[in-house]
Amino acid sequence: MIALVVGANGATGSQLVRELLNRNVKVKVIVRGAEKIPDDIRTHENLIIIEASILHLSHNAVLGYIKNCDAVASCLGHNINLKGIYGNPKMLVRDSVKKLCNAIKENNPTIPVKFVLMNTTAVNNKDMSEQLSFKEKLIFSLLRNLLPPQLDNERAAEYLRKDVGNNKKIIEWSIVRPDTLINETTVSEYRVFPSPIRSPIFDPGKTSRINVGHFISELITNDNIWEKWKGKMPVIYNATNSRTSNTCYPYICTRKKINP
Repeated sequence: MIALVVGANGATGSQLVRELLNRNVKVKVIVRGAEKIPDDIRTHENLIIIEASILHLSHNAVLGYIKNCDAVASCLGHNINLKGIYGNPKMLVRDSVKKLCNAIKENNPTIPVKFVLMNTTAVNNKDMSEQLSFKEKLIFSLLRNLLPPQLDNERAAEYLRKDVGNNKKIIEWSIVRPDTLINETTVSEYRVFPSPIRSPIFDPGKTSRINVGHFISELITNDNIWEKWKGKMPVIYNATNSRTSNTCYPYICTRKKINP
């Protein structure tokens, strides 16, 4: 299996790359700074590093890099500083997703390519009619207008849901929505739900980056898991932060055992 990962030198992207390499997946990464990739994976024999900005690559270059890839994952995000939030490119995630999907379409693979987008619980799944309180709607409206990354995440999700949604013979997608991201050193038990079970504004949960990397790897390498979550926007929480609710747990993961 071959997977292409963008955003691989980020805190979550590097966890995903490490997990894929541990599963003997051949991984291509497009990064602006190869030196930011952790030392333990940068020299791995199954890692191919393409040092470039995804948005600055020519269409033909992306066509070549994405050819023969079975899966593509985006862990791109905006840096949390003034330049990262308000500087260009304001639609980094949306434009990168479009560029990659256009290349997949032109390559016209015989088997659908899996596309996994890391997003956030701050983005609603409109297919699920997820309910927001008046206060939540007001806050999200403000975020959408004041913080470009929020609008970028929403538009990236909508592009996959609406524009790519009708091309299932070429691309199949899943949008992974973690809640507040934290750092942990090992994979721990986590739970995945079709929709948020906590308010991302008033009662956020926590999700470790290494668990996100593990779950995305599951989506890419485990066809049973993929069939369950393709075309959906699963929400992932660390088990210690996902309270009991009337919603049953559709997916529970521990380090030793995975129960789809």
